[in-house]
Amino acid sequence: MLCETALVRACSIPVLPDWCTIQAAASGPGPLERVNPIELTNSMIFWGALLALLCVIASGLSRRVGAPVLLVFLVLGMLAGEEGLGGLQFNDVNQAFLFGSLALAIIIFDGGQGARRDTFRVSLGPALSLATIGVVLTAGITGLVTHLILGLSWLESLLIGAIVGSTDAAAVFGLLRSAGLQLKERTSATLEVESGSNDPMAIFLTITLVELLSLQAEDPGVRILAAFAEQMGLGLAIGFAGGYLLVRLLKRLSLPVSMYPLLALAGGISVFGVANLWGGSGFLAIYLVGILIGNASLPHAKDIRRFHDGIAWLAQIGMFLMLGLLVTPSSLLPLVLPALGIALALIFVARPLAVALALLPFHFPWREQVFISWCGLRGAVPIILALFPSLAGLEHADIFFELAFFVVLVSLVLQGWTIAPIARWLGIEVPPVLVDPEHLVLKIPDEQEKEVLVYRAVAGSPAIQMRAGRLPLSGGAQLVGIVRQGVLLDNPREQDVELEDHVMVLGNDGAAPALARLFTPVDARSSEKASAFYGDFVLKPGARLADISLMYGIAVPEALQSLTVGEFINRQFHHKAVVGDRVSLGSVEFVVKKLDGDQIAVVGLKLG
Repeated sequence: MLCETALVRACSIPVLPDWCTIQAAASGPGPLERVNPIELTNSMIFWGALLALLCVIASGLSRRVGAPVLLVFLVLGMLAGEEGLGGLQFNDVNQAFLFGSLALAIIIFDGGQGARRDTFRVSLGPALSLATIGVVLTAGITGLVTHLILGLSWLESLLIGAIVGSTDAAAVFGLLRSAGLQLKERTSATLEVESGSNDPMAIFLTITLVELLSLQAEDPGVRILAAFAEQMGLGLAIGFAGGYLLVRLLKRLSLPVSMYPLLALAGGISVFGVANLWGGSGFLAIYLVGILIGNASLPHAKDIRRFHDGIAWLAQIGMFLMLGLLVTPSSLLPLVLPALGIALALIFVARPLAVALALLPFHFPWREQVFISWCGLRGAVPIILALFPSLAGLEHADIFFELAFFVVLVSLVLQGWTIAPIARWLGIEVPPVLVDPEHLVLKIPDEQEKEVLVYRAVAGSPAIQMRAGRLPLSGGAQLVGIVRQGVLLDNPREQDVELEDHVMVLGNDGAAPALARLFTPVDARSSEKASAFYGDFVLKPGARLADISLMYGIAVPEALQSLTVGEFINRQFHHKAVVGDRVSLGSVEFVVKKLDGDQIAVVGLKLG
């Protein structure tokens, strides 16, 4: 069966012998010294913990300079490697693949949990098109450039294109969050769903091309289609079935609080393993499991989410450290110029063309297309996929790995450092709107999960001096209390909210938006920023263009005069408008300011 050989080889992990050899870091190149396994284990624990600690500290420092945090992890791994300051040697491809696959599964699982049901309203079609057609086009164009530059065979060139075909949106959103940027919903949702769904396609293409190169299979077209249907079909079926069963299990089992996140993690990885063993796409399966868990009403859902966020970061750190240790920097030097040419062609030609063609049926605004193209940040997946040729014993395996590593390095440096400025330049950023309260989850038997939402009254909050009993509570939310200078006040409903008060409300996320507006600071700067973005005037979506033309003296074509503002905007965005969408008409610009579900609720008016 197609893909079996590579997977079997990948799973053939040798067991460590009783006595191991390592090269002492301080001795430099020289004879290998026999080391007791206990001493080796202690040394590995120390160096692993030290490197992880340095990564966590460095991630905080990198945010100040806007450096991509994954680049920091990668560089630290290289510095700890055999040609760096640490002098640590690591060249076990099998162990790297085992750890990398497990770490990647955890990262994709966490990404699935972060995908909210609302994001699929405007992003499912475009994201799936990018994850399938976009990946194939990117691989094809990159393969063509590789063939022209390096003179490799067509299959080998396409393999390199497939290896670097997937993106890493987790790194993108990490950079945007550190820069304090909030993207338009259509853009962020598309990037989010694409990142989770394009990995299985890139993995499938890579494994298939490796098999074609190693086995020289006949009728490759038929075999590829059959393998695609098998992997994606089984991945979908096993992912949905496993996710449904795991959600039911999480709801019915009575466990200690700390066991729920572990149950979710173990269940997700089990589904990943079952899908791989049965010939399906394990990465697609575990992504679907993550989506189902993330959108289900589960006991201790916030605890599960926070736990997996931490585990995903640990997986990212471990994987990039390991990949940094695995590479030999000196071996990259002969490939610098051709690899740089391939990386630039990928960033400036392959990705933009693939995005433009994949999004053509969805009528995306050109600014968003440009930004999505620039957000094709390459991360851990290409480097992990670059290990497949080594596992299969292909002729140019070293070249595949070194090229992929260099392309990821260029992408992290060039795109990672400029994502935030590009977002501002293209106008993809929307003004931040609401504060996020602290969540304290309560498990109440026989009821839907409740939370205590804790808001802090900071300077500029409209809630200050407002009677607590008059706070807008919705969805059955109730005022629990007010903590002032560490003291819980009596009769909280009769108290006026004061500066630095902590207001506690029992409810769910449905109660959050109305309260968040009252506890979000309003200052001159934020007001000016919102006014510059949305305009100084506000319209109802039912206002007619004919009336607006009379009021503001703008020319409206005869065919449009009977339309309302909402109808006019929806026509431009195929009834899938999001906050921040703008449409020009003569000298004015209509900007979507607020949505009520899928419907436009408030429109800003900017005069030219």
